[in-house]
Amino acid sequence: MERLELKEVQKLEGHTDRVWSLDWNPATGHAGVPLVFASCSGDKTVRIWEQNLSNSLFSCKAVLEETHTRTVRSCAWSPSGKLLATASFDATTAIWENVGGDFECVSTLEGHENEVKSVSWNASGTLLATCSRDKSVWIWEVQPGNEFECVSVLQGHTQDVKMVRWHPTEDILFSCSYDNNIKVWADEGDSDDWQCVQTLGEPNKAGTSGIIHSVWEMMRHEFEWEHNMM
Repeated sequence: MERLELKEVQKLEGHTDRVWSLDWNPATGHAGVPLVFASCSGDKTVRIWEQNLSNSLFSCKAVLEETHTRTVRSCAWSPSGKLLATASFDATTAIWENVGGDFECVSTLEGHENEVKSVSWNASGTLLATCSRDKSVWIWEVQPGNEFECVSVLQGHTQDVKMVRWHPTEDILFSCSYDNNIKVWADEGDSDDWQCVQTLGEPNKAGTSGIIHSVWEMMRHEFEWEHNMM
């Protein structure tokens, strides 16, 4: 087998505190459109980075600030690449839109009682999920005019909810928590009646697949890393 060797080709500097998360804009990187990604940090800002097509190097094109008042923990582009959601320890989620080359905060989602830890769009970009230290998961429906309506508050975890991720193609939501469980949520019908349809516990429990074991190990290592950094 040929040995794979990774080399650092560029170091991106600008954030003045820990960089917690980044996300690629799915509408970039093809058809002559340069790659774009967002990064978020403990410095309360989000940075937008764009690749130069001539030399493949990235540079910061925008700094999104003066909206969040605490650490920005998670960021996620909508599937269309038109909207960017950012989740913060200030208990809010901000929605940003590129308007004429400038990013504007077009909506602020409030409701969580404590730090918002993660944000995720569904495959169609019609739903947004957020999770928090308050042990809850919120599902927001995108409305016309960049309005967002909370259609369900999911209670089931007994500790901080660390991360939410949608199924790649279906409206099924996964959430993981410091309570050592991954919960699977689905809408039971057309009435926004979201229910926990499965709880995945420790990987040594009966019925847990190798794939779930791998996912669990990845999440567990991230939990341990964050605790060590606190």
